[in-house]
Amino acid sequence: MADTSLSEKQAFMILNDLPNIGPVTLHRLLEAFRSDPRDILNADRRRLEAVRGVGPETSAALMNWRTHFDLAREEERLAQAGATFITARDPGYPKMLREIHDPPIGLYRKGDYLFEQPCIAVVGSRRTTLYGQSVAKKLGADLARLGFCVVSGLARGIDTAAHEGALSVGGKTAAVLGCGLDIVYPPENLGLYRQIAETGAVLSEFPFGRKADKQTFPMRNRVVSGICEAVVIVESDVTGGAMITARFAGEQGRLIYAVPGRIDQPSSAGCHQLIRDGATLFTSVDDILNELNYLDGLRPQAIPTEGQPKLLEQLMPQLDATEKRVVAAFAGGAILGIDALTTATGLGSPEVSAALMGLELKKLVQKRADGTFEARH
Repeated sequence: MADTSLSEKQAFMILNDLPNIGPVTLHRLLEAFRSDPRDILNADRRRLEAVRGVGPETSAALMNWRTHFDLAREEERLAQAGATFITARDPGYPKMLREIHDPPIGLYRKGDYLFEQPCIAVVGSRRTTLYGQSVAKKLGADLARLGFCVVSGLARGIDTAAHEGALSVGGKTAAVLGCGLDIVYPPENLGLYRQIAETGAVLSEFPFGRKADKQTFPMRNRVVSGICEAVVIVESDVTGGAMITARFAGEQGRLIYAVPGRIDQPSSAGCHQLIRDGATLFTSVDDILNELNYLDGLRPQAIPTEGQPKLLEQLMPQLDATEKRVVAAFAGGAILGIDALTTATGLGSPEVSAALMGLELKKLVQKRADGTFEARH
């Protein structure tokens, strides 16, 4: 019989936080004990060790859980942090994470976001280039603007840029930590941590006080990919943590994208290897939109633009004089070819063509099937 002195959620928290018991073993135990975590904590050694993967050390930890885990202290920490502990049975547990082979049986969560939107992971190197940071920030903003939740790991470099991009347009972003919720790593991301918790969610499967190590980071990476429909690797060397995330994504049946970079740049070597191995070469957010196929046939709802500057307003300071003249020619919804643009702007054909290429890359104009151009709305 289940111990009625413990709630089901308390029992899940205890099981989740006992040391050296992996998610696969925990799921086997839950299957053997009719999915009631309280029955596991009350079982005798013989019943516990009848479950595959449970030896004397594991059974002893389960039977003597009070010596390993202070439930009252953990609940006090949760209250002080304004955080919650959720299980796979709770609404806020990411739906896609339930589907992987070894999902966490529980997650610590700070923030009220309930993962109603489809998620895309954007991950990469801590030692990144300015190119990588700009790609990650723009990608985070583009995805969030389209209604996706941007998921990453709050690390330096690419992760930070992706989170910042999503926040810059008022979108949703979630950070998955490789340590307890009470540890902000790197420490300079404290402000970012607080911003994400206010509007999105910060998640961890680890108890308070657990520091990051070689074991926790790969566990974190499987959660990052497990939450998401797709994973985009922006920059990574061949042995980077983002490559581990990509491997998990492949095992979990997620879409994998890699951003190409310079062939002499070590931080792009991992991305190039992924592309050689079959990952989709990423050039813009359209690559994701074209490949993702939702069950309801719909893309997520874009975030409202009221109060947000339009893309042209955001990018206007970055345009050169030629690009500004070409953009102005599209006022009023005009659809123009090269010849019409040269007449309207007084520029030569080569100058107009070069400006159009830059404006296409910035997503400000698009080429139509008949060869004419129009401004994007």
